[in-house]
Amino acid sequence: MDESLRRELGEHLRAARADITPPEVGLAGGGRRRAPGLRREEVATLAGVSLAWYTWLEQGRVTTSRQVIDAVCQALRMDTGAHRHALALAGYLPGVALAGEDRATISPGTRMLIDGWPTTPTLALDERLDILTSNPAYRRLWGDPEDLPRQRRNVLLQWASLPSGGARITGDESLLRALYEHFRTAVGHVPEDPRAAEIVRLLHGERPHAAHWWRCRAVADFPPTTVEMTFVEPETEPWRLTYALLRPVADAGVLLFTQTPADTATGRRLGG
Repeated sequence: MDESLRRELGEHLRAARADITPPEVGLAGGGRRRAPGLRREEVATLAGVSLAWYTWLEQGRVTTSRQVIDAVCQALRMDTGAHRHALALAGYLPGVALAGEDRATISPGTRMLIDGWPTTPTLALDERLDILTSNPAYRRLWGDPEDLPRQRRNVLLQWASLPSGGARITGDESLLRALYEHFRTAVGHVPEDPRAAEIVRLLHGERPHAAHWWRCRAVADFPPTTVEMTFVEPETEPWRLTYALLRPVADAGVLLFTQTPADTATGRRLGG
């Protein structure tokens, strides 16, 4: 197991430990604590391993069995996505394959499919959430991503730079956080990936006040998220769009970031 992956696994476990309270795992919450979350000895006891071994695991000093990883993840009450990420870091599940210099490609059939969605603005993305292409509905609403510098053609960077174009947006921070946790799921097992590091650096530049997000080790699959936008000119009525990430079976390494009207009025405006 690569040393950088051991360190990343340790950071993942440490973040999960800090994010859970003693009552959540059936322990008394009394007593003064120097840091939030569980103590290492509490996790070790719940997982049935020695304190020394768990400490070394967090410090990235040892490898361990899948049984121990499963026990620790259960002790930390990890959800399915976080547990799967821990197993990938430990080498017991394959991580997401990241494209190298040759970017992921979208098949003609998938391109034809999304181009035929007149009221569903859609982006095709790779696993790093870099933008591969967009459909006409997307370009009518947001403009053409091809007009952006290549290093900024990424949906995380797009949302981090909002609001723009005279739009007031409600729900964008929750969407951005959910996208970032999905991004972490894909790139967290490749801590030295240069493009992922570049994206995080640019995110720091776009939203320095959210630096705690970009340092976060949380991972999660992206849930459907509804965002409300009010355009100052020429629209005054809110647009409501539900965002989702879909994975076409025929295109390995490709995600479809769809924006579906959440009400009839938004659907009419997109179709007009």
